[in-house]
Amino acid sequence: MKYLKYTPYVYLFAAVFFVYKALDVWSTNSEDHLLFLGIASLSVLMFFFRRHYAKKFEARNKSK
Repeated sequence: MKYLKYTPYVYLFAAVFFVYKALDVWSTNSEDHLLFLGIASLSVLMFFFRRHYAKKFEARNKSK
């Protein structure tokens, strides 16, 4: 289960991808760039959320 330590970084990769996609679509007149920026911001929030709780669970397991 050591791979679970690295899964939050998938969210960072997704955020970078969606920011790139938003910048790519920005030049058109569509409002899709807002959707991509929203998904990117949610990905960043999920990264910090998952990392926070992973550290919390790790500290709890060490204290047992």
